Amino acid sequence: MKRYLVIGLGNFGSGVAEALHAAGSEVIAMDLSEAAVERVSAFVSRAAVADGRDPRTLERLGAKEADAAVISTGDDITASVLTTLTLRDAGVREIYVKVVSKEHARVMEKLGVTETVFPERESALRLGRRISSRSLLNYVQLGAELAIQEMAVPDRWVGRSLRQLELPRRHRVSVIAVHDVLTDAMAPVPDADAPLKESDTLLLAGRDEDLAKVARLT
Repeated sequence: MKRYLVIGLGNFGSGVAEALHAAGSEVIAMDLSEAAVERVSAFVSRAAVADGRDPRTLERLGAKEADAAVISTGDDITASVLTTLTLRDAGVREIYVKVVSKEHARVMEKLGVTETVFPERESALRLGRRISSRSLLNYVQLGAELAIQEMAVPDRWVGRSLRQLELPRRHRVSVIAVHDVLTDAMAPVPDADAPLKESDTLLLAGRDEDLAKVARLT
């Protein structure tokens, strides 16, 4: 069983802690707020009112045996920096940090954290993508050069097959799955010769600009 530390139990931190525990991991959650600790105590392995910047506290809670840590200390950049340094000293190799600005992300990346997460910005970008195109159902950014979007099949594509459409060649995007929303059947390896239906949605992978062009075809 893997062990995770979650430091900071606001909406983001408590959600991560609950998800990790539900997946079968050992989760040690901590926050300076007793109320926050009480809210998650039933959903984690251990919850403690504690300061993640204190090396003795982290040692007592088993940080040295942790596989990874998640830091979600709100807009207190100093707390996230000091907590990261303390975790590094404790030997935690994987550290994920919730950030509140691009500047915050730059500071944490300079410290060599595994990943920074900016949930407010990511949610805003996804919403903007969906609003800008009525056919776009979902959008996930996977990196600077790769994203996945789910979109309705454009009318001009209905009845045609993926082989006929030649999307990788014509639009530089790849179909990674086809979802029939009427039957809720998902084809993770789509039949290249099956005609697309009005009830289908496509999960497409590609670069931002290429996906945006495809979304405008509807």
